[in-house]
Amino acid sequence: MADHQEASVTLPSDPASVSAARNYVLHVLSEWGLPGDTEAADTVRLIVSELATNAVQHTFGQSPTFTVDVELERDEQLRIGVTDSHPRFPKRLPAAVQQDNGRGMVIIRWLTAECGGRLSVNATAEGGKTVWIALPWTAPVQS
Repeated sequence: MADHQEASVTLPSDPASVSAARNYVLHVLSEWGLPGDTEAADTVRLIVSELATNAVQHTFGQSPTFTVDVELERDEQLRIGVTDSHPRFPKRLPAAVQQDNGRGMVIIRWLTAECGGRLSVNATAEGGKTVWIALPWTAPVQS
C-alpha cells in the first residue's frame, strides 16, 4: 500500500449531505481495508456524522458547501477533516443549551480521545476552518 493515500469530496451544506459524507468516508475506508462492520468503522461513522452536521447547521448559510478530506499515512494514522468557509471555530455551548443540541463536539472529542487520537481546528487561507481528527489506523495492513 502507498505511504500516503487521500480522498476528498465537496458537498452542498444541506442536511442530506450528512449521510452522503458518512457513506463516502466509509466507502473510501473500505477500499483502504477497513471493513464497515467493525467498531472502528462505527466510530468513524459517528464522528463524520457529527462533523458534517456541524458544517451544515452551524455555518448559518455562510458556507454553501463543505469538504471532507480523508488521509491515510503509512498505514499508521487516519486523518479526517471537514472544512467549511465560516470563520467561527467550534465552541462548547452552555450546559443548558446542550440539553437539546450542542453536544457534537463533546461527542467527537470523547470518541477521538477514546481511540487514542486527537482533534484540532485550523483556519484556512480562505477564512474558514477545518476540524481535523487523527486516529490510529486499525485495519490490517494489506500486502
